[in-house]
Amino acid sequence: MDSHLSRRKASVLKAALEQGLLGEQAPLAGFVDVSGVRDSVRSLKSAFPDCFFHTFAAKANSLARVLELLRDEGMGCEVASPGELALALRAGFAPASIVFDSPAKTRPEIEDALMRGIALNIDNFQELERVRAYLDNRGSDSVVGIRVNPQVGVGTIAAMSTATRTSKFGIALEDEGNRARVLEAYSRNRWLTCLHVHVGSQGCPLELIALGVKKAVELTDEINQTLGREQVAVIDIGGGLPVNFESDTVRPTFAHYARVLEEHAGALFSGRFKVITEFGRSLMAKNGFMAARVEYTKHTGGRQIAITHAGAQVATRTVFMPEMWTIRVSACDREGAPKRGEPVVQDVAGPCCFAGDIIAHQRRLPPLEPGDYVIAHDTGAYYFSTHFYYNSLPAPAVHGYTVGERGEVRFDRLKPAQSIDEVLRLVT
Repeated sequence: MDSHLSRRKASVLKAALEQGLLGEQAPLAGFVDVSGVRDSVRSLKSAFPDCFFHTFAAKANSLARVLELLRDEGMGCEVASPGELALALRAGFAPASIVFDSPAKTRPEIEDALMRGIALNIDNFQELERVRAYLDNRGSDSVVGIRVNPQVGVGTIAAMSTATRTSKFGIALEDEGNRARVLEAYSRNRWLTCLHVHVGSQGCPLELIALGVKKAVELTDEINQTLGREQVAVIDIGGGLPVNFESDTVRPTFAHYARVLEEHAGALFSGRFKVITEFGRSLMAKNGFMAARVEYTKHTGGRQIAITHAGAQVATRTVFMPEMWTIRVSACDREGAPKRGEPVVQDVAGPCCFAGDIIAHQRRLPPLEPGDYVIAHDTGAYYFSTHFYYNSLPAPAVHGYTVGERGEVRFDRLKPAQSIDEVLRLVT
């Protein structure tokens, strides 16, 4: 069997084909391992003490049924736009369990969050003035904090590193005068009871993340000591745990991250603070995969190319930044069994009308033929849940699955396939 293709995934693909969830009428679909999601949440919770409250970053997978699943497992929800906030509320998250982190909040969005009692992290000094203007005239049950940029450096993917010297996020802590201004803000505004930091995600080593968190904890202690009161009682350390896309191994684990955090910022584990996390990719990536039908194959310029239905519309980052967002792919036959044959170098291309629409470059795979299927692994976050409407391609169906003790596969449709009429309504 393909070293990337577990028996479990192979059985899910076979069952999906037998039940008509994939085929000529449905050449692309996403699949979510429901039991895997639950196990990931339980692994997260068991790695940290009770003073930690874990929220899910909605951007990582904003499908309503996925959010409901995570809510049922006791997660909160971190949102970064009014759309994500509406999704979180519709999914049944209590306002007090939602954190609003957008760097571009409008006055109406700020007021709506504060009226509802949703936690709010302020991105900059101008936003601070907007929040102050509201709270000076009325109360709110919201936990309100300031996001600081600890400026600890960049990981291997600059676009995913949010604590660089010039990051667009938060108040740059090391810039001249900013630390004093932050201290003054907490002194003047007793409703500032939280401090927020987020170093980055994919490509950021744990030590870099922990260093940024450490600086936030040190600033929290400095604020409270300077004010002579325990005003800052909540520290939001963001998410950002990187994912291993090279194999099925979960690396790093939540337990490993907790050990690194405790080594660098032990005060988080003391019970002195409520600590909020905002994990996303690390909870969902390995609990989902995409399956795409091979429509055509060709031999061009010495290269074998398989044209499939998975391209930039569902794998946007991989297509536009292939070196940074490489994903594993497996070849399967039309019955869903691992494809046999001597591997040859192939490109796995998508349906979008531009030459760079390739999800896998020069991979050694058994020769693909029309009617075969390609599995794209570790795509449970940011892939089929964040559709890109290039060429007005419709979003695929997404199915949740569970596998019984005897190997039987049960599906639950999490999102139906989008029709062409629904695509037309987006632009008319």
